[in-house]
Amino acid sequence: MTRLLYVLLLVFAIQLSSLSAETLQSPDKKLTLTFSLTEKGEPVYTLLLNLKPVLEKSKLGILSSSGRGFSDGFVLSKVETSFFNNTWDPVWGEVKTIRNQYNEQAFTLIQPSEKNRTIILRFRLYNDGLGFRYEFPRQNQLGYFTVTGELTEFNLTGNHKAWWMPGDYDTNEYLYTTGPLSEINAFEVFASKEKGEKSQAGEAVVQTPLMMKSGDGLYLNIHEAALIDYPAMNLNVDRKTFSISAHLVPSATGAKAYLQTPAKTPWRTIIVTETATAILDSKLILNLNEPSVIENTSWIKPMKYVGIWWEMHVGKSSWNYSDTWNLKLADTDWKSLKPNGRHGATTERTKYYIDFAAKHKIDGVLVEGWNIGWEDWAGNWKEDVFDFVTPYPDFNVSELQDYAASKGVKLIMHHETSASATNFERRFDKAVSFMKKYGYDAVKTGYVGRIIPRGEHHDGQWMVNHYVRTAKGFADNQIMLDAHEPVRPTGLHRTYPNWMANEAARGNEFNGWSYGNTPEHETILPFTRLMGGPMDYTPGIFQIKLDYYQPGKKENVKTTLAKQLALYVTLYSPLQMAADLPENYERFPDAFRFIEEVAVDWDDTNYLEAEPGDYLTVARQAKGTDDWFVGAITDENGRLATINLSFLPRGKSYTATIFQDGTKAHWNSNPMEYVIKTETVSAEKTLSVQLAPGGGAAIILKPSK
Repeated sequence: MTRLLYVLLLVFAIQLSSLSAETLQSPDKKLTLTFSLTEKGEPVYTLLLNLKPVLEKSKLGILSSSGRGFSDGFVLSKVETSFFNNTWDPVWGEVKTIRNQYNEQAFTLIQPSEKNRTIILRFRLYNDGLGFRYEFPRQNQLGYFTVTGELTEFNLTGNHKAWWMPGDYDTNEYLYTTGPLSEINAFEVFASKEKGEKSQAGEAVVQTPLMMKSGDGLYLNIHEAALIDYPAMNLNVDRKTFSISAHLVPSATGAKAYLQTPAKTPWRTIIVTETATAILDSKLILNLNEPSVIENTSWIKPMKYVGIWWEMHVGKSSWNYSDTWNLKLADTDWKSLKPNGRHGATTERTKYYIDFAAKHKIDGVLVEGWNIGWEDWAGNWKEDVFDFVTPYPDFNVSELQDYAASKGVKLIMHHETSASATNFERRFDKAVSFMKKYGYDAVKTGYVGRIIPRGEHHDGQWMVNHYVRTAKGFADNQIMLDAHEPVRPTGLHRTYPNWMANEAARGNEFNGWSYGNTPEHETILPFTRLMGGPMDYTPGIFQIKLDYYQPGKKENVKTTLAKQLALYVTLYSPLQMAADLPENYERFPDAFRFIEEVAVDWDDTNYLEAEPGDYLTVARQAKGTDDWFVGAITDENGRLATINLSFLPRGKSYTATIFQDGTKAHWNSNPMEYVIKTETVSAEKTLSVQLAPGGGAAIILKPSK
């Protein structure tokens, strides 16, 4: 074949493939996906809901450091269509059983100009949204390659209202900003009074999950699923055209990802629904993750815990044992350190928490600051800060193991890595052996600070792989994981169900020592951060006014006490902390009853009413029981929560114990006023509960005797 004839045939094939669009519909026929190639052989797609555009023509592609990249010059080689419908039972979760139903198309694309190398674009269309990814089969034409960028677009139909936080490679601990896409300005947020470890991605770059609402009332959420061996995706926003495109977190070298075939990217996800509650009901991200790789999951137990933690945040105690430091980690003369008298993690104090947990049937006790190294951390970008096995002189590990066991309480390990991931990986085996020796089967990890290896980011490929390695390593040793300061979750708790929770957002701790969280913050989190997985938000603060600890302190926790109770239901997690000091709970025993009784694992969940940034009401059925719990929260505006009880079984009466704001309650002026009421209800009844500004309500529903 002559070269001219070859070129002509190639041009004809490309033109032919661009003329015909492949179409796929969701199982309920409401969503329609179209896929085609342009005249340049560029892959593009659109998404419609009830024949109305959700995403206009949007390009797809991957950039590479060698060759022309994977963005154009493609010929459509094969289309494979399939259908899937089954159910599966999560190890723990919001519901007992999850339905996984989708229609799929996989497009095999060939680049003739690049020795016919091949990629596959795989689309899965659910009733509530779309997931797609890039796949690179093993092939002689493509082995090891470097990703320098991703061209994935989500071209929106208008200037949607958005709930966003600035694009950052190292932290997601921001408040959310609400406003139209055209007004996004991340630099204004970066310039705010709160400073920290920030890696600014750009003026119009935001993080996922990005929550939006269109002018005609559609709810949209863009995120990703199954983030493995790839950097996290931020989003570039064109504030004029409302085109959104992928922005990958760079590595220390500036490249985005180093891949070897066979390889695949995470799923890019867009959930689109006609109601806000349907966004929260979506299991699309979970369904796009692989099933559990852990065969025996009997040791994985959702739990509540208390801990030596909040008292450090409010200044009552310290993590560090001493205020001076002159030893290296390799030295052994730790007893020469002069104690500061404020150290929280003492044997005596830990026993007090154990006693409280045992009395109130709380499963575990977390202890932070138990181990040497806290004195030599702040301000240092240091490799070896912690060894994860050496306690301070006033923390007797063996004695506390025996004491906790005698009380039927589990101790939870704390591994603050100081963001030195290499140090943690080197010492991981010894740290795990130490945990198993002393009976720890759950751990909270932390990654505060700039990452080591130096130059890597919290959300880059290297650290993404580190988090997964860590989850695998703990799973191999039957240890449950709660990760703080990690990359935001993408549903991997389906694959690694020992990965119980993450922080990866601005949690309750910010209320202890900073400007704090606004009253609307907790009404936004379920639509954003929690779309990818459970959050260890650490609710349950009863002493709302912080001048209790520091006279003259003006800022408080910006919720009512009743709202702190409601958060146990509205902010889902199988790992829930009763975060306040036991002394404070002893002052409010009637309110603490809700924390004692609320479940952490569920058979069913009903989102009753919701609007991002405004309010949320949810009802959950406790695992293996007929008991239900309801949480209702609002933003800075007081409102009436309408709680339709039709989810209860018909013909059965329930006793409702309602923990709600007092008549004069207010998040700022009077946050700790609450009342408790009891009444008999049934499925035919609708409760109306008044929520104070920044307030909430928590309800226990038990079958009447």
